Amino acid sequence: MSALFRPLALVAALVAAGTLPPTAAQAAPADQHAEILSTIQRDLGWDADQARARLAADERSADTARTLRKRLDARFGGAWIDSSGTLTVGITQPSEVDASVRTKLVQRSESDLDALKSALDANVAKSPRSVPGWYVDLPTNTVVVKSQPGKVAAARQFVASAGVPASAVRYYVTTEEPRPLIDVIGGNAYNIGSGTRCSVGFSVNGGFVTAGHCGSTGASTSNPSGTFRGSSFPGNDYAWVQVAAGNTPRGLVNNYSGGTVSVTGSQDAPVGSTVCRSGSTTGWHCGTIQARNSSVTYPQGTVSGLIQTTVCAEPGDSGGSLLAGTQAQGVTSGGSGNCRTGGTTYFQPVNEILQTYGLTLVTGGGDPNPPTGCQSSETTYNGSLAAGGQAYQPNNSYYQSTVSGAHVGCLVGPSGADFDLYLQKWNGSSWAVVAKGDSPAADETVTYNGTAGYYRYRVHAYSGSGGYTLGVTNP
Repeated sequence: MSALFRPLALVAALVAAGTLPPTAAQAAPADQHAEILSTIQRDLGWDADQARARLAADERSADTARTLRKRLDARFGGAWIDSSGTLTVGITQPSEVDASVRTKLVQRSESDLDALKSALDANVAKSPRSVPGWYVDLPTNTVVVKSQPGKVAAARQFVASAGVPASAVRYYVTTEEPRPLIDVIGGNAYNIGSGTRCSVGFSVNGGFVTAGHCGSTGASTSNPSGTFRGSSFPGNDYAWVQVAAGNTPRGLVNNYSGGTVSVTGSQDAPVGSTVCRSGSTTGWHCGTIQARNSSVTYPQGTVSGLIQTTVCAEPGDSGGSLLAGTQAQGVTSGGSGNCRTGGTTYFQPVNEILQTYGLTLVTGGGDPNPPTGCQSSETTYNGSLAAGGQAYQPNNSYYQSTVSGAHVGCLVGPSGADFDLYLQKWNGSSWAVVAKGDSPAADETVTYNGTAGYYRYRVHAYSGSGGYTLGVTNP
């Protein structure tokens, strides 16, 4: 162990001093797109090269669309990618757009179409049950209203009652009957296979984390529907489930009192901290952390590195959420006793799960409109940029985070300008954008729950000039 520790510590020191690039200090993470690529190949019938090329092309198209939306403003008629992967941008007037971008002259701007749809939304009380929905269809530059077979006349009456011009609407006959799907919330129950029940731990991008003893890799779940994509037990007691389309991971935990707790990060709480657990058998219970890095021997074998607590739990609570305030701590592993007489309960630390599988915690809390000036930030940096300029913070350098948790950036730009904010992480060979705020405004906020590594912020003056303040809070 010491033979590995000393060289790594030396390299980290050299990086901090600016002697070496981060490449030498941090190996490239696992391919974050591996699961996406395999699913695209399965569902769309492409090979790996085609899937990678399409993902890269889609990302470039998204960047182009964002740029043109800002530049064209009211002349922007939306952007869409066709089945061949080609981007088309709708424009309401002939415009100077790069010849490499395919354009289409349209009658209505994207904002016009959105306004027409909003008129239907405002008239929802008059929508007949035979109309299962409506949406903006950019390629046809219309609003599409769905109708069950033989009921289009009722759909037309609904459109007319909303004051939407008939020429702006197309009708699509369908037999679909939409039903609500499931929000994935910590502490809620889910089922494995033919009847075993466990509890959701915390939502991550694509699914949720839970206990490894709840299911093996490849096992199916219901309510929400999904598949165990990774599982380890004993030795560890962690797993992650990828949920099926339509199930929405939320950064929330059920408090079993008619409400939820918003998860804002995953910073480790010290021994002695007050913590609360959510589970589908016994609901919401609290206690304190007695120890970290605890080993416990179950009949199936020993699990190490657990959080030992005084919180009670019972069968079915397994996998459920442990919180210190709004910070995710772990998922319920096992223990002794019950919630009538008390007992000791052990939890698998959540950050180890995120690091093992390369997952990102979904958060659902925090103020979307931080105080002007970002007074709540731990550290602030000031600078000035001319239109088109950019700067890297902190101080034209980067910072190292040695633990997992929330990185929060709060940018306040000059009035009337359009400043954007990007959080970048070193992936072993280059800086990759992991979070961004690029709205057409002067102020931006980004939040990213990431693993240990090297990070920096890029401030970009898209338009306008002047001074800015960047507030930063790190794990």
